[in-house]
Amino acid sequence: MKKASMVLLAMLIVLNALAQFRSAPVVKGNVSFITSKNIYVKFANTALIEVGSRLYLAGREIPCLVVKTKSSTSCVCVAVGGCEVKKGDDIIFIPPEETEAVLPDTLLPGENAVMDSVLNEMLVNNDKGILFDKKPGRKELENREQIQGRISFAAYSNLASARENRHRLVGRLSLDATHIRNSNFSFESYLNYSQLFPVDTASGNDNPAWPSHLFRVYNLAVGYEVNPDLHLLLGRKINPKISSLGAIDGFQAEKQLGEVYVGAIVGFRPDFEDFRYNPKLLEYGAYGGTTINNDQLYAQTTLGLIEQRNSGKIDRRFAYLQHSSTLFRKLFLFSSMEMDLFGGSDSMGSQVFRIPNLYVSARYRFNRRINLALSYDARKRIIYYETFQTEIERILNDDIARQGIRLRLNVRLIKYVNGGISYSKRFQSSRDNKSDNIYGFITMSNMPGMGGRLTFTVNRNISNYLKSQVVAVRYWRTLIDAKLDFDFYYRLANYTFVNSAEARGQHYYGTNFSWYINRQLLLALSGEVARFNHENNYRFYLRVVKRFRSDQKK
Repeated sequence: MKKASMVLLAMLIVLNALAQFRSAPVVKGNVSFITSKNIYVKFANTALIEVGSRLYLAGREIPCLVVKTKSSTSCVCVAVGGCEVKKGDDIIFIPPEETEAVLPDTLLPGENAVMDSVLNEMLVNNDKGILFDKKPGRKELENREQIQGRISFAAYSNLASARENRHRLVGRLSLDATHIRNSNFSFESYLNYSQLFPVDTASGNDNPAWPSHLFRVYNLAVGYEVNPDLHLLLGRKINPKISSLGAIDGFQAEKQLGEVYVGAIVGFRPDFEDFRYNPKLLEYGAYGGTTINNDQLYAQTTLGLIEQRNSGKIDRRFAYLQHSSTLFRKLFLFSSMEMDLFGGSDSMGSQVFRIPNLYVSARYRFNRRINLALSYDARKRIIYYETFQTEIERILNDDIARQGIRLRLNVRLIKYVNGGISYSKRFQSSRDNKSDNIYGFITMSNMPGMGGRLTFTVNRNISNYLKSQVVAVRYWRTLIDAKLDFDFYYRLANYTFVNSAEARGQHYYGTNFSWYINRQLLLALSGEVARFNHENNYRFYLRVVKRFRSDQKK
């Protein structure tokens, strides 16, 4: 233990010394204007700043804004990472040769790749009002070819002292080409390939239900812009206005009529088991909505009607409602609901009104220091009457909504010190699957004498079968002119099963390095040691990300 403490102290001294070399000149500006969706930053000159560059709020060591467009003296930006700014705030930019101008990577290990792509698209295309990249009414001068993409490779290894070692390789490719050769055609794709090894033949994981390799096409589509207000698309794509529908294989069209828009889809659902194209799963529908966008209010509401079939028979018919709005940059609302309109062929296609999915959330920002969020969801299992025809009776007998409510409060206590607490509860009428969770954190930025950011977190969960307490500490900082990010953490988790009085403790030690080799190339390395009882597990994660971008003027 003494030796480990000395090693840790030596690491801190070396890292702090490396940080002292940060002497790169910066470009300084300030926030000149804020709308419901964009933040405008004024500079003396923007010659060194490019679209996609990261800007920092003075006093923060993590990116706050990403540049979307620019002129000779100002930049139009979007906030990232929950960063909040006000008019007059000082903004700094480290010249391109000193940092990588990219968006934060949203594709983290273990997250759902479909939702990752949707959220990433919503972040990057914050101003998109329709299926493609061009906002209605945008000047023709901006109708030029733009190609951007990302290719990444990752390797995961889990070395266990009491279990079989596991390894996984993952490759991802995303490409977005708009106005190809200054035409009205666009192309977009998001592909994912993973290889698992060794194959676990002992447990039967070598059968098709447990493949050793997976290839997934989440997005692969060609778009055509008939005019600034009419867009067509052919291929596989998640429509952001009806995102809960998932990927659609087929044809989509959307027409903008001032503040009103209408759209239609006809195509097929990907196969349930392997996500491949399946011509038996026909689906079609239409939707419409309205968008309001001014300095006081941004609101978008969509109402749709979808029918899905399996081998020609009705599988599901439902209505879909989604709403999002921002009022005076203080109140943020989001809600979505699905209502089933088909009750199965046993009753000759009788109508049934059933709500399998309801989600409502609200966040209110009292001021720059305090914001409060509240959300509620109620979910039932989605019933596909033709696909699940042999299980319909059992599913309907257990047709109980799993409900949840969450309350979160974030507070900026003093300068450079933020904290927060949240409470969430899961419940259902049968009293099964209930849980109560309390989470709290406190973060201190610009640590005296060492810089960086230090975060303490605590989490307590009580469910029907398990009680757990988790405490963690994490230290993060940027090193060597913002080219190298570093953090290390310790986490202690105690678990007690309801039917056992014995507590089980687990210790986790980990570190992460992110090296921005240049503006387009990132190398990240993570390592973790997990100890519990007499077992040690070692996890390693290596990731290489290459980004590319090209703009062609008319």
